[in-house]
Amino acid sequence: MTKIIENLKQIQHQIEIAKQRVNAQQTVEIIAVTKEVDVNRTEEAIEAGLIHLGENRPEGLINKLDSINSAVSWHYIGSLQTRKVKQVIDQIDYLHSLDRLSLAEEIEKRATKRVKCFVQVNVSGEESKHGLTREQALDFVKQLEQFPKIEVVGLMTMAPFTEDETMIRQVFKQLKQLQQEVSQLNIPNVPCTELSMGMSNDYEIAVEEGATFVRIGTALVG
Repeated sequence: MTKIIENLKQIQHQIEIAKQRVNAQQTVEIIAVTKEVDVNRTEEAIEAGLIHLGENRPEGLINKLDSINSAVSWHYIGSLQTRKVKQVIDQIDYLHSLDRLSLAEEIEKRATKRVKCFVQVNVSGEESKHGLTREQALDFVKQLEQFPKIEVVGLMTMAPFTEDETMIRQVFKQLKQLQQEVSQLNIPNVPCTELSMGMSNDYEIAVEEGATFVRIGTALVG
């Protein structure tokens, strides 16, 4: 318990310093990525004050939901198979991996409430990562106007796992530019004001470039 509190305080401090470096004003929400930890550790995270939790598999999410009754926001941060949408879509508050029309269609069909979604963009172009290209993302969000149960709150990306800070920063900078372009389209269900980017190794750079949600696992909950 104490260790998570210490980690959280340290991360919050680093986020504030990152914001001060660039005179950033945005609110930054910390998502505790609990996909690799058990229910007890997850409950410790909640007791430490974390209210945003991230899972990447339906089984892991459902297991936690069955055991945890706290009022928290659940974020699905992994790639979601179309056939598994019905298992999770009414259980989550945010989906961070909307990346294809077939997934949007299944969400529209299965959801009983409006779902806050991040469109996943593969800014770095790495073959190992899911997500749309910049050009595809713009076309994709225009098509989402036909799905009233989907609210595109923002964009999500993952930077390359590298020590090259310039490369990482460029990825985050490009996502911010794209988010502004999408927001200016003025599509009713696509406000696109948020940026989900930055993990344990690069969240400070992400915050400097405009992140409003950072997804932190190892550095926070182990």
